[in-house]
Amino acid sequence: MHVPVMLQETVDCLAVRPGGAYLDATLGEGGHAAEILKRAAPGGRLLGIDRDPAAVECAAERLQAAAPGRAVCVHGNHADLGTLADAAGFDSLDGVVIDTGVSSGQLDTAERGFSFQHDGALDMRMDPTRGETAAVLLARLDAVELAELFRTLGEEPQALRAAKAIVRERERAPIATTLRLAEIVGRALGGRGGRGRHPATRVFQALRMAVNGELEALPAALEAAMARLRPGGRLAVITFESLSDRMVKRCFAEHVGRDVALQQGGSRWEGRQPRMAWVARKALRPGADEVGGNPRARSAKLRAVVRPADGGAPDDFEDGRQGRARRNAVQGYTAEGDC
Repeated sequence: MHVPVMLQETVDCLAVRPGGAYLDATLGEGGHAAEILKRAAPGGRLLGIDRDPAAVECAAERLQAAAPGRAVCVHGNHADLGTLADAAGFDSLDGVVIDTGVSSGQLDTAERGFSFQHDGALDMRMDPTRGETAAVLLARLDAVELAELFRTLGEEPQALRAAKAIVRERERAPIATTLRLAEIVGRALGGRGGRGRHPATRVFQALRMAVNGELEALPAALEAAMARLRPGGRLAVITFESLSDRMVKRCFAEHVGRDVALQQGGSRWEGRQPRMAWVARKALRPGADEVGGNPRARSAKLRAVVRPADGGAPDDFEDGRQGRARRNAVQGYTAEGDC
């Protein structure tokens, strides 16, 4: 069973209330969704979306057993969050959660091809029913295109060296398995040396993000989620890569906006609609106990915003460093500064 990352922190940020309407845009195996439905009882309901049909089936069974008749699970991409939510009757929401990570079930299933911890087909599709696999992508792009991919999506400093090694090796035989790709990249970039992360980590990240169009899907999901929040509704997003986190942070900041002083006196708000306010101005991080029990949580960051009832900052939020420190200490969170 997949262990949901920052479960309590995420659901706390949503301030789940009984009878509310909620949406989990990256359902996975339903860990966050189950806790939301528990807190939203009685009468609360939830729409779950996931691009992995196996995850949808698993979560649907779990949620039906835990909260009969209160969850709707659909197969789809969170890039289409707005269309899917409207079609299911969830066009007005009290909270939305988006977890951009790969589930343990996907990572630990060799044939899905997400991890070099297991040898399997180089697939990496979150939705195995459509799109090209990572193996096809590797075979299609030339060295310059591969280097650009590794540099932009993987932030790999030795992107060109890795790309050239892949092109050279694929001329000998197609690169079709995870361990072969990891070996090629590891050899090209100097090997692991027994310490730190595997040298192929960034290459695998870049391929996964490209295959699944992750950076293209996220902005659409964020905008659609905020547009459907009721006054007081909240959006919580968990990211695992700096690229995704920066995208979320920038998007939230644009919707929080700022008050600009006017020369003639007073101020004017500048920002994007709908106007939002911070739930947590700094990214929240998992605590040491969670990372110890689930090392895959170590890179997680949680950011959250709320749609104010009156168009301004909510009264129950404490501003300033001391207020944030006190709130984090009470809730057991650890806060990290700007990226």
